[in-house]
This record gives sequence, structure tokens and C-alpha cells, in this order.
Amino acid sequence: AVVSTQSTGRGLNYEEMSRWDTCGGRTYFFPKINTIYTGVPKTGCSNWIEALLRAEGELKGQLDPQKVRKVHGGLSGRHRLGASGSILKTYTNEDLDKAFSFAVVRNPWTRMVSGFRDKVSSEETQGGSFRGIGKGIVRMMRHITDEKELDKLYPTFTEFARWLVIRQTHGTVDGHFAPQWKTLCTPRVKYDMVVPLEFSAKLIKTVWAQTGVKDIPILSSYDKTSDPRIQSSARKAKQWLMEIELETIERLYKVYEADFVMMNYSNFTDPNFPLPLQVKPIET
Repeated sequence: AVVSTQSTGRGLNYEEMSRWDTCGGRTYFFPKINTIYTGVPKTGCSNWIEALLRAEGELKGQLDPQKVRKVHGGLSGRHRLGASGSILKTYTNEDLDKAFSFAVVRNPWTRMVSGFRDKVSSEETQGGSFRGIGKGIVRMMRHITDEKELDKLYPTFTEFARWLVIRQTHGTVDGHFAPQWKTLCTPRVKYDMVVPLEFSAKLIKTVWAQTGVKDIPILSSYDKTSDPRIQSSARKAKQWLMEIELETIERLYKVYEADFVMMNYSNFTDPNFPLPLQVKPIET
């Protein structure tokens, strides 16, 4: 997939030859199916990696959904690009540029809600895996220093949103909360496909057709419905974001602006939120 130097709608200038050697450890190469995938956190990346490992022949059956996070360890480690992996010792940029490459992205508002619920909220089904960060948010926002008291407390979504503005203006945040473009390898490489998560169920056949393998089902999300407009992250995003002061919303948009522009994503006030704008709504 050698491309000429060109400009995109975001004003990015691509390299003439993709520089896969500059990608980080969230980009994977599966040589048997000749496929490169960049796993952006909170876009279903665990489920995609699990399916790609099955396509590669390294998993014989579908993992238990409760154990899918195991794919981020030894199961997928040898497929990672990045300085610590073995892929770049075996394959050149020219080799990798012949592979089919794709990534999955998501509406920044629903991704933000998903990150909050999964990592720092008090939800029993999925929250609290980043407990230290959660307590740090409460400590900063409520000025509480007693550790025993902090052990009992969880941040609200509004506190999380204000913390994101502060941290991304005056520091750094974990990749699960950082803008998606920071995980993607662009503009050093040009992907063959960038799939909106909201349409992944419809585009998955196109992805598998490019890899040359039979259709492999992707593990489903927590939601029973396939319509992203009425899934829980979309419903909660509309509710929670409406409760936040306009100044914080505007500053958050600035932080994630490139992610919104990338797929022309809708705002949470749009009737077809979280779909990209100017696309035909999903039929129900």
C-alpha cells in the first residue's frame, strides 16, 4: 500500500512509504493473514484482537467474553510492533506496507463515557479497574487526602470530565482516555481502512474479505441492541454531558477535536448521535 505524498481533510501529509517502524505497541501484525491492526483503547480492541488471533490460527475457539482481556498479554505480545517486539526484527517497512491495514475508531463522547464506566466508575459490572486514577480524581476535585475516606469514594462523570480537561492541558493521561489520533500511526502511515465502531457490524465482512479468511464473529459488547444510537453509552452520554457546564464541554471538544473531524462525528445533541454526520442512519 505505497501511497504518494498527499493531504487529507485534516491537513496531514502522509509519508511516501509508510513508516510502520514508528508505530507503538498497540499496533499488531498478523503474518499468516498479512494484516496490520491498530487497537485504539475503548473501541472494542480486545474483541478485534481475539478475532484476529482466531483468524491467524492461534486460538481454536472463541474466548469466554469475561476472559477476553487476556489477549493483551502473551497471546498477542509477539505480534506487537514497537521497539520491544520482534516483528520489526523480521519484517521491513516494505514488507509491512504490502499488508492490509486497518484501525477502528469511535465517537469521542461515547468513548469517553465507556472509559469512565469501565475504568473509574463504581459500576459493579465493569468499573474500578483503574482504581488509583479514580481515587486521584476524587482527591483533586474534592480536596480529600484521607486514604481511608478515599477508598470508599468514586468520581462522578462531571468530575472525570473536568479532570480530563486539566490533565490533557497540563499533563498526560492513560491511552484509554487520550485522543484516538495519538494511538493511530497517522500520518507516518496510511491505513487501508479506518472503521467507525458504530458501523463495524456492517463493515466486518469487508474487513475479513481483505484478509482472505472466512467471516469470523466478533465478541459482542455489553449491549443487547446493535443500534449504537440507543446503546447504553450513547444514552448515558446524552444525559451526563447535558449536566456539565458549557465551558468544560467546549474545552473537552478542543481536546478531542481531531478525533471528531477524523470521521465527521456528531455531537451528543444530534438526533443520530453517535453516528458520523451525513451518513444514512442504521435501519432498525
